[in-house]
Amino acid sequence: MKKTILNWQSSIIISAGFLLAASLYSLSSGSADITLKDIIPTLLKGSGTPEFSILFNIRIPRIMLGFAVGGSLSLAGVILQGMFRNPLVEPYTLGISGGAALGVALCIILGLHRIFPDLAMPLFGFIGAFAVALPISLINIRKGAVKTEGLLLTGVMISYISSSIVTLILAISRTEDLQGIIFWIMGSLEEPSWPLISIVLFISLTCLILSYVFSLDLNALALGEEEAIHLGINVERAKKMLFLIASVLTGVSVSIAGIIGFVGLVVPHFVRMLAGYDHRVLLVMSFLTGAGFLIFCDTLARTIISPVELPVGVITGILGGSLFVYALSKRFLR
Repeated sequence: MKKTILNWQSSIIISAGFLLAASLYSLSSGSADITLKDIIPTLLKGSGTPEFSILFNIRIPRIMLGFAVGGSLSLAGVILQGMFRNPLVEPYTLGISGGAALGVALCIILGLHRIFPDLAMPLFGFIGAFAVALPISLINIRKGAVKTEGLLLTGVMISYISSSIVTLILAISRTEDLQGIIFWIMGSLEEPSWPLISIVLFISLTCLILSYVFSLDLNALALGEEEAIHLGINVERAKKMLFLIASVLTGVSVSIAGIIGFVGLVVPHFVRMLAGYDHRVLLVMSFLTGAGFLIFCDTLARTIISPVELPVGVITGILGGSLFVYALSKRFLR
């Protein structure tokens, strides 16, 4: 038991170290030449210098948002893969991202993002996400029992429907609206609003704590629902709560940052390679590693062909997809 705890501690330290390294790399990277040794003196000097403005208004908000969104997507991926016992399930499989994309597309073509520039798109994205999550859950909860197969199939179908409607909106949109919708769909951490970043950060950390309460339930579900029932787990309550937590994490992340793929699919698999399948350590490690991974990808997105900034979803797709293929080729996935 002592050896197991030491392994868990070592794994979490590795994840935290990766997150710290990615954050420092992000702070010191960009068109402005701010080295690591200059960061603390610049922040202590306070406002009034261009370097402070760059750090406090651009780089630190992106790091905080990357921490919250990357951690949320990875955590949602771990929860859903454990709940469905399927390594290919990710936060976007259930159609929540499609609903958020539809909500944002409607917001843009209606011009509401011009009236409420900071709030309209995240709000409509969140409403769209839960406009999809609610019927999916209602359809598949019969007599108090959650049908996991039905959740998955219904989510995939609703995702296709939402994507088709978004494609229809793109086909009839004006050029300026078309660009806004496409750029949002590709994902970005460019969110200057500290209140919104604080809300996402609070929700992500709260859901991490709540999910940890169900870590033993996830371990039992990995053995199968019948076995979990024999172990004394309230399976239906656990599935409802886990689906709700994953939906909140995904809905909030997508509404604020757009559709950022592969974080919730790839990161949990590589964390399992390090820490095994015990969700008591897997949840925390996935959150920290996913946060570090997204911060690193966002830094690449804004520096790789500077001064042009790429959508972060492009980087996560290329890098995450390559890593996933590598993992499959090594047969690390069950």
